[in-house]
Amino acid sequence: MLAALAPWAAAASAEPTVAFVGGMVMPVASAPIPVGTVVVTGGRIVAVGPAATTAVPEGAERIDVTGKVLIPGLVDTHSHIGGGSGGDSSGPVQPDVRILDSINPRDSGFRKARAGGLTTLNIMPGSGLLVSGQTVYVKLRRVDTMDALLQRDAAGNALVGLKMANGTNSQRDPPFPGTRGKSAAIVRQKFTAAREYQRKLADADVTKRPARDLELESLVECLEGRRIVHHHTHRADDILTVLRLREEFGFRVVLHHVSEAWKVPGDLARAGVPCSVIVIDSPGGKIEAMDMSLATGAVLEAAGVPCAFHTDDPVTDSRLFLRSAALAVRAGMSREKALEALTIAGARMLDLDARVGSLEPGKDADLVILSGDPFSVRTKVLQTWVEGRKVFDRDDPEDRLFAVGGYGAGRDQEAEMCCAGPTK
Repeated sequence: MLAALAPWAAAASAEPTVAFVGGMVMPVASAPIPVGTVVVTGGRIVAVGPAATTAVPEGAERIDVTGKVLIPGLVDTHSHIGGGSGGDSSGPVQPDVRILDSINPRDSGFRKARAGGLTTLNIMPGSGLLVSGQTVYVKLRRVDTMDALLQRDAAGNALVGLKMANGTNSQRDPPFPGTRGKSAAIVRQKFTAAREYQRKLADADVTKRPARDLELESLVECLEGRRIVHHHTHRADDILTVLRLREEFGFRVVLHHVSEAWKVPGDLARAGVPCSVIVIDSPGGKIEAMDMSLATGAVLEAAGVPCAFHTDDPVTDSRLFLRSAALAVRAGMSREKALEALTIAGARMLDLDARVGSLEPGKDADLVILSGDPFSVRTKVLQTWVEGRKVFDRDDPEDRLFAVGGYGAGRDQEAEMCCAGPTK
């Protein structure tokens, strides 16, 4: 569904046309164009094609990107920037909590993300609860309020998902579960209650309808496919537990992390469930991720399982997102699918692919100018554009600070760290 234009984006319609000319254009939706042109008007892409045959409107601002590479703005399906927290230690299932209400839009993490070429994010609560709350989809416009960051549907409602988790994170003293079996039982019980609530809401006699229940209301939206479940899971057996629950209740789900997805690619392919993979190359972390493999992307590609990457920032710094795909390519994933995994694949998992994730006429003018090959360790993000506006420029000293670090870069950032306290 096309998201309604926010006032910030609508204002861009009064801006002049901009044409990026002469660079290698990688649209994702089609083959790379060695010497291409991308024309932008009013925050939308109006033309993409070879420079020799793509007309630049008279009066357009021409930006020479000869020797550079243009790619779509990067889509991060799982981030924790903004210092937000979701559910607390009062109970294991809290689907009424909105991460939207706790994010600081002026947090420096947003500037770092733009420095990494990210333009669309799914910001999540933590994974210490079975259901830790509602996620929020944002566009990294250069603004100072959450309302101005939100991705919205055609009715103007904020686009959100629901964060769930299993495995070790949520296992602790009552009222939390102590075992994997009890974790699944609690989730099953809550979705069963949501089904009953859904049935009662449909009663023709309005006097018999129940009072509004924000927890069950959120779960009903999942049952009806109006809200996507974003599910933290690592071990192969935990992955299969999520698939069983999804089969039983019919909710739409994106599996996140999936450290052992490479062990069960056939099950994932048969279920048709997409996976958002985290790629890290350093030891440590939780014991259930000990069998994580850099080859997961390649294995999922071979099995035909939709695959995207995510940062889980601060687990992976948003400025290093391109590197996640590069590591997957090193382990056997194709370059084509790796670039898709940073862009259009993630957009599909957020139901945003009609607006973002590729360079095509009619889509939002979200693009990144790179100094070279997207998968080279030497490549730098030079500029990031959101809806036809430049939101990061490495030549700007202030922006450069957030790209390379140093005093004043990120000192205000807070991370809701996994397993570090009772709220995660």
